Amino acid sequence: MDFSPFILNMKTLTFLTLILVFMSADTSAQQKNESMIVDHMRREFITYLPPGINNTNKPPVIISLHGRLGTASGQLKFADFRPLADRDKFIIVCPQGIERSWNDGRGTPANSRGVNDVKFIDELITYIINTYHADPSRIYITGMSNGGFMSSRLACELNNRIAAVAIVAASMDQDMGYQPTQPMTVMYIQGTKDPLVPFAGGKMKGAGGVIYSHEDMLKKWAAVDHCDSKPVITNLPVMVNDGTSVVKEEYTNSYGLKVIGFTIVDGGHIWPGGTQYLPKFMIGSLSKNLNACDEIWKFFKENKLSVN
Repeated sequence: MDFSPFILNMKTLTFLTLILVFMSADTSAQQKNESMIVDHMRREFITYLPPGINNTNKPPVIISLHGRLGTASGQLKFADFRPLADRDKFIIVCPQGIERSWNDGRGTPANSRGVNDVKFIDELITYIINTYHADPSRIYITGMSNGGFMSSRLACELNNRIAAVAIVAASMDQDMGYQPTQPMTVMYIQGTKDPLVPFAGGKMKGAGGVIYSHEDMLKKWAAVDHCDSKPVITNLPVMVNDGTSVVKEEYTNSYGLKVIGFTIVDGGHIWPGGTQYLPKFMIGSLSKNLNACDEIWKFFKENKLSVN
C-alpha cells in the first residue's frame, strides 16, 4: 500500500500547525504585572510587550512614570503609547511609585520615606534588558507632573543608562543636590496656564520647592549640551479650535544633541492629545493641537546612547 500521500498530508498538516502556533504567539500583545525587591521593598511595575517581540529583536524601551496620586495601570492608559509600540515594536514599562508618588527630591510621600527611586529605575532597566533582551542603548524615560520631575532627576543622575527623556507638565527644583551637568537629549512640554506647575517657575504648592521656568529649563540643558544659544522657533498649525496653540523651540549642536521645548499656549496641567481627566477649573484646558505620545516617540527613536 502506498503511504506517501498520507505522509505528505501529515507533513503539510504539521507544517500548517506550526505556522498557526507561531502566528498565534506572534500576534498577541502581552501585559504583565511584575515586581522586584529593591532595598527590602517590593516594587511593582507593568510591562507591555507588543506582538512580534522575541529574543532577537533587541527592542527599545519607554519607561513611563505616573503623576502624584497616579498608578502604573492608569499611566499605561493615560499616556497611551501602545498603538505606537504595536507598530514600531518597543516595550512599555509603567512602574508604580510608593504611596502613588516619586522621590524627585521635593516633599513627596516617597521622599518622606526615604525611597531611592533612582536605584529602583536603575535596577528596573537592568531587569528589562536581561529579561526581555531590550537594547541598552535605547532606554527612554518619560513622565508627567511628579513623574516628570522624577524624569528630570533621572536625566541628571542616571544619564549613563538613558538615551533621552521627555518631561510633561513638570520642571526641576532649583535647590536639589542634582542639576544638569552631563549632556542629555531632553524634551519639555508645558502649558502656559498650568495651575499646578507654574510655567514661569517659582514656588510650588503641594510638594513644595522653587522650580525653574520652562524657558530656564530649556536654556539650562542647552548650555550643558553645548547647543546653539538661539533656538529655532516654530508656531505649529492650529488643528483643533480648543483655545490652545503650540510653539516649538529646538536647540541643536553639531554632535546631534537636541533640547526641544513645546509651549502649549493656554494649556493646563495636561498630557496633550490625551484626556481632560479633571475639570478645567482644577487643571486647566486640554490641548488637542499636539499629540504628546506621537511627538515623544518620534523624538526618542532618533536618539541612541553610546554603550560600551
